[in-house]
Amino acid sequence: MEAPHTERSGEAGLGGRDLIGLGALLVGAIVVCTVLGLVVDELAGTAPVFTILGVFLGMAAGAFGFAVRVRAAVR
Repeated sequence: MEAPHTERSGEAGLGGRDLIGLGALLVGAIVVCTVLGLVVDELAGTAPVFTILGVFLGMAAGAFGFAVRVRAAVR
């Protein structure tokens, strides 16, 4: 007699690892773009213009990556 499978084999959807990865994608995109904005502001002396742009760019990039990954997982 075989042991029951604990993982969903062959099923589409999002598991715990996928959700953690999606969260990391969102946070990573926002943090990286914000830090880049801070660096550009420091070099150009334009604080907080590029920092704010970096936050919004990070949110947009994170949302796009989130949508792409979720769409691929649902199919």
